[in-house]
Amino acid sequence: MPQVNLNLPDVLATDFGEDEAEMTRYREEGTARALAMDNRGPICFDDDGKLDPAILDAYWKYGFYVFTGVVGEEERKDLELGVADALDRMPLSPDGKVDKHGRPALGAGLKGRGPRLVKPLSDPLGGTAKNHGRHPVKMLEPEVPADAPEWVMQVTLGSLQHSEAFLRLYSHPDLLAVAEAVNGPDFTPFNEGLWVKHPRLGGSVAWHQDGWTHWGSADLDCGTHGFNFMTQLYGCDAANGLWVVPGSHDMGKVDIVSLVGACGSDRLPDAVPLICAPGDTAIVNRQAVHGSFANTSENIRVTLNAGFHRRKSVHNVTSGGIHNPVSLYDDAYISRRARMIMYAIDARRQHFPDETPFTYVPLADNAADYLWNTTAKADIRDYNLMDIGI
Repeated sequence: MPQVNLNLPDVLATDFGEDEAEMTRYREEGTARALAMDNRGPICFDDDGKLDPAILDAYWKYGFYVFTGVVGEEERKDLELGVADALDRMPLSPDGKVDKHGRPALGAGLKGRGPRLVKPLSDPLGGTAKNHGRHPVKMLEPEVPADAPEWVMQVTLGSLQHSEAFLRLYSHPDLLAVAEAVNGPDFTPFNEGLWVKHPRLGGSVAWHQDGWTHWGSADLDCGTHGFNFMTQLYGCDAANGLWVVPGSHDMGKVDIVSLVGACGSDRLPDAVPLICAPGDTAIVNRQAVHGSFANTSENIRVTLNAGFHRRKSVHNVTSGGIHNPVSLYDDAYISRRARMIMYAIDARRQHFPDETPFTYVPLADNAADYLWNTTAKADIRDYNLMDIGI
């Protein structure tokens, strides 16, 4: 639970009404299924520094893996301060330019996508054409507490420019080693975001698969659209966490409308929740069917998200339209976006001098060009205009 005051709205309790009993049962059964799976444990490497093949086997089998104990207590304290600052600087409405103190809000003056606010307990995407129509079915929306605010922040994109703690986490050497093992040494960035599921207020994210570009490709396989790391500041459970359908990453484009229609509700029977302790990091394949329910629990979820791709999935591809403007991802574009990895590596090196930094092969020969300093801080402004969405 939070160790600093996040100044969260304190609102009346609510639940799923006539669906509450079924939702309670669904959470309990999903939790039991999740904890019975063999895709959880610490990040382990062999004597040659290669990721334990059993981890890779489980990831490719299920489409996700929970890495335990990734982020230590001291680093979590730094992250928490960054989260508290970000929440304190949120705009008051989706188009707002000032925060509750009358100061310029987080993201004000930037061109890239930043804070996204939603109505409490709502599903703003399900059943709409937004985000290339990849959220085809609307989730259940519980009754909103009478004392709820009009808006709550759900996600802030481009998060690495708003906190040095977020930036340092991005280059955690064990996580980048996992990215290399999954996507190859020439892996590329995708995008980053700070997700917050406010207690008793957090909105849902309708079932979806993240990818949209390569479903018709002859080269499509279960890793084509990359993955996301999801580091949990306070942990997560069946009530406030992400749910994933195991194995769905290897099913191509899934007919989610039919899945929901077959079970008669938004409670997909094969899905399981991410069960994480503070400091755990889940890796979730972007092709897996996943989503989350409105958070009627009293527990906040704070997730620091960072996605990565195979280079061959994005090189010379024209895509975008959700996270970034439609763009051609040529060599120069990819290298420019990957500077965030290099800046993060140096920022972490300065903060954790006793830790062995990760070596990012594509730009390693030019490491001296990516020192974390005042010039670099100015250089990352609006960096997420060059996200690499596919």
